[in-house]
Amino acid sequence: MKKTIIIYGSTTGNTATAAETLAKRLDGAEVKEVSSASAADLLENDNIFLGTSTWGCGELQDDFQSFVGTIKSANLAGKNVALFGVGDQFSYSDTYCNGMGELYEAAKAAGANIIGATSTDGYSFDESSAVVDGNFVGLALDYDNQSDKSEARIDAWINNIKNLL
Repeated sequence: MKKTIIIYGSTTGNTATAAETLAKRLDGAEVKEVSSASAADLLENDNIFLGTSTWGCGELQDDFQSFVGTIKSANLAGKNVALFGVGDQFSYSDTYCNGMGELYEAAKAAGANIIGATSTDGYSFDESSAVVDGNFVGLALDYDNQSDKSEARIDAWINNIKNLL
């Protein structure tokens, strides 16, 4: 596998849990909290996993707010970017995983090859900016309501994209 980094922002620990689980499945991947990430982390890796929770009225996790500009201004052409988002599809059904949608827009603007779209089947929400062409732009997780499905979703997602890494 090419050089891989997982950069995440987590407030309650759920996104950190997802990042650590992903790292176990991606042997050799570096894991870094976004608060200590830099543009060099984006440029030095071939595969970049970005994970965030969604807060308030659909905003990115606080630590990711200032890093979005770094993503947008990086030259990510030729790099694979896989996105994962954590949210609460029932309490915030009109903004479910919108933070992941913001990361998608930033990575797309930077010219990244975005991989890992997943089906919306099995979720119950009204709206999400993380849905493009009928699919999530990455892996959507809900540790509040469907924690029992998280491990299986992570495993299936990694199996689907592993050949691209």
